[in-house]
Amino acid sequence: MATKPEPTIPGPDPDPRPARKQLPPGSCDAHAHLFGPAERYPYQPDRSYTPPDAARASYVALLKTFGFDRAVFVQPSVYGTDNRLMLYTLERARDTGCAISWRGIAVVDHTVSDETLETMDALGVRGVRINLLFRGGVDFTLAEELARRVASLGWHMQFLVDITETESFSRNISELAVPSVIDHMGHFPAVRGPGEPAFQDLLSVMEEGRTWVKLSGPNRIDDSPRPPFPRAAALAQALLEKHPEQLVFGTDWPHVQLPTPMPNDGDLVNALFDWTENDEALLARVLVHNPARLYGF
Repeated sequence: MATKPEPTIPGPDPDPRPARKQLPPGSCDAHAHLFGPAERYPYQPDRSYTPPDAARASYVALLKTFGFDRAVFVQPSVYGTDNRLMLYTLERARDTGCAISWRGIAVVDHTVSDETLETMDALGVRGVRINLLFRGGVDFTLAEELARRVASLGWHMQFLVDITETESFSRNISELAVPSVIDHMGHFPAVRGPGEPAFQDLLSVMEEGRTWVKLSGPNRIDDSPRPPFPRAAALAQALLEKHPEQLVFGTDWPHVQLPTPMPNDGDLVNALFDWTENDEALLARVLVHNPARLYGF
């Protein structure tokens, strides 16, 4: 049996506080990861961190705390292209009639077979993640090839990227054969404000209707150590004002490699209420209608 590696990052807050109110029926958490057990699903040697186990049961309990009915499991960098844990989770949920509806975002490379892609699609995978931040991801040079291959499946390409450090990023995603989804508001340093060119480029490419952004990770981009993350809020509100139909929300549980203290997920859900100014129609669009279109719920 493989030796269990020691975690190099903390686990999530085990006691998520309920949010100020329940979410609308059909709400989707569009960004979360599962980890472990490491003895069964080993991490790749070339990785940026080693997480503690983050089990499906703990995540389902969190979803129920807030009233999420749908969730998207995103393949993390530490597993590279070994999607077994994600696919097992999707298959088990389907076979057991889990109350949560699941989708997945995989990491693959040029060696993946068409048969494997079709199997993933049948289990609920709806996109390929391109990681440009952490070791263990797929290089952007593969994005064009992979986009052509998954176009017939109706998938998208999801990017983990700092939009301020990737040259010609907006132009490149505009030319892909499939839509794009940008994690964590583009990892844009919120202190620069929404008027900065890189953020304006993101807003501009969204006008084409093929680029989506995740309202997630305010604690990753705001230099404030704790909520309410006012600088990230300015970015979120700029996105909501310009392109509310191309936004989804994610908790980012279990919050790996944070530059700030571990948040309580109740605070992150409450932040979404603040960003939408308690507009129920806007909240339902971001949490229910947009992810239903993007992930095919």
